[in-house]
Amino acid sequence: MSTTSESSVAFEQTDTRSGEMNSTIEQWIDELVAGVDDAQASAEFQEWLDIQSRFHDYSYRNTLLIKRQCPGATRVAGYRTWQEEFDRHVQEGESALWIWAPIITKQCPQCENSPSYHANSDCEFDETPPDEWSKGLVGFKPAPVFDVSQTEGEPLPDLDTEATGDAGDLVSQLTERADDVGVTVRIIAADEWTHGEAKGICEQRSLIDMQPLVEVHDRENDADLARTLVHEYAHALLHFEVTDDTERSKREVEAEAVAYVVGRYCGLDTSGSAFYLAAWESDDPEVVRDRLGRISRTAEEIIDVLEASRSTTPP
Repeated sequence: MSTTSESSVAFEQTDTRSGEMNSTIEQWIDELVAGVDDAQASAEFQEWLDIQSRFHDYSYRNTLLIKRQCPGATRVAGYRTWQEEFDRHVQEGESALWIWAPIITKQCPQCENSPSYHANSDCEFDETPPDEWSKGLVGFKPAPVFDVSQTEGEPLPDLDTEATGDAGDLVSQLTERADDVGVTVRIIAADEWTHGEAKGICEQRSLIDMQPLVEVHDRENDADLARTLVHEYAHALLHFEVTDDTERSKREVEAEAVAYVVGRYCGLDTSGSAFYLAAWESDDPEVVRDRLGRISRTAEEIIDVLEASRSTTPP
């Protein structure tokens, strides 16, 4: 399995760009699936997670495209966005990175196509004219962006993240916002912990109270405590209603991946995480696509909760 650190791809030809972007994503998924029991696959997967932690609000398809084109990317924006919002300029000779951008335009209430596609379709909706239709998502198109390393100008503002290894208020933020994630959380003292070597658990409290209960083993290392909380929150969001033992074991990788992404985003050192992708060995590429999508969405949900907590905390 090839690694992106050795080489990167470019989508330079306009007439073939869309197809090449799609095939690059499909190839990466196929290679990951083919090598799930190989150490290189785990390293490749961790590289993608690193990208996902930097671009938590991007879909897994876009973070894969960024990874393939510029593995070291840390922040991307369009040509004019760099100029108008950050007073930075793309350096001469730099090639754009291509990602999928949403197409938002007038949308037929029935077939959900744009006016031009609607006119050429079999849809017979004519209750209201196109200029009265509401706007909506009708598709995606390739869009050029540039990494900050391709620009020059004013320094970027510092990101409000914790220092590496220092959890700061992260534990309290996670516990105070547990309801926003949809869980009840308890931090259990070491002498009261009854779950053996497990650092945390996620279970149903009762048939009446269906909200997942997350319990974590208290410890002095707040960074590890925060990572465990995120891991168990991910379990609650990802597989609380999954009863099949085989599938639950497969989603253990997903929960750990979410904890890795959120931890990295918050400035924690989560490099000790191990991703045993052999659990996905029997999955076909479509199932793995679903897993990557779940990881992206769940990490984004937890990060959004944390950002909301920070925005409401008085200075």
